[in-house]
Amino acid sequence: MKKIAWLVAGAMAGGVLTLSMQALADKEASPLPLNELRTFAEVFSLIKQSYVEPVTDKKLIDEAIKGMLTGLDPHSDYMDPEEFKELREGTQGEFGGLGIEIGAEDGLVKVVSPIEDTRRRRPASRAAT
Repeated sequence: MKKIAWLVAGAMAGGVLTLSMQALADKEASPLPLNELRTFAEVFSLIKQSYVEPVTDKKLIDEAIKGMLTGLDPHSDYMDPEEFKELREGTQGEFGGLGIEIGAEDGLVKVVSPIEDTRRRRPASRAAT
């Protein structure tokens, strides 16, 4: 009797889990913009056939992704796996600063002010005294 109860409980749990996953999958799925993707594929094909010099599929796709992101806002960018690896390797460790806020004026870098919460611990504060 206990085996049957465990079997029924397991089957119910499996059913609930399956239905939950299906509902989640349905909720997250959105239809692809097929007409726009068809246009993209046509342009992709024309570039491959007619561009002044050969270009790889990877280059076209990477640049298309970069274009999508930079077209949305100037602060977003796409890095391929190699670029991301180089970024991670180049930014490991600690960073120190001068304790100053900088800005640009007439195309030149200008010190705006020392950063308040770093006073007496940073070179900018010591230089100002």
